[in-house]
Amino acid sequence: MKEQEFKIEGMTCHHCVMAVEMELKDAGFDNFNVEIGSAKVNYDGSTENENKIKTAIVEAGYRVVE
Repeated sequence: MKEQEFKIEGMTCHHCVMAVEMELKDAGFDNFNVEIGSAKVNYDGSTENENKIKTAIVEAGYRVVE
């Protein structure tokens, strides 16, 4: 397992956190911690899953800062 932190731009409140959490759950992830401005996600480390995480954050309406 790999733990990675993703910096997220545009989050301002608890509703933003909930939106990202919902998208991560819908994408099949269940081991994560989302705070305003970031998400730490544990996953198998594959590039495919990293892209799924980034897509989930974008689907929630935010931008991943690279």
